[in-house]
Amino acid sequence: MSRSTAKGLVTMGDIVNLSKYRKQRQRTEQTKQAAENRVRFGRSKSDRARVRSEQDRLSQDLDGKHRDDSRPDEQG
Repeated sequence: MSRSTAKGLVTMGDIVNLSKYRKQRQRTEQTKQAAENRVRFGRSKSDRARVRSEQDRLSQDLDGKHRDDSRPDEQG
């Protein structure tokens, strides 16, 4: 009695290491989850660059409006 699987032909007398099977199944599920996360949460390089340049521009704009309190008062 034999059956066909993804790895090939398995006969009734073949020993299967369940620990290795579980680890392989877990790796496969983690790979699927990682691929889904890349699609859901991933951003392209151009998107990251655009956001970074926008943040830099806003930071420079804010620094230009910073009030310098280290100057002595000119009143007196």
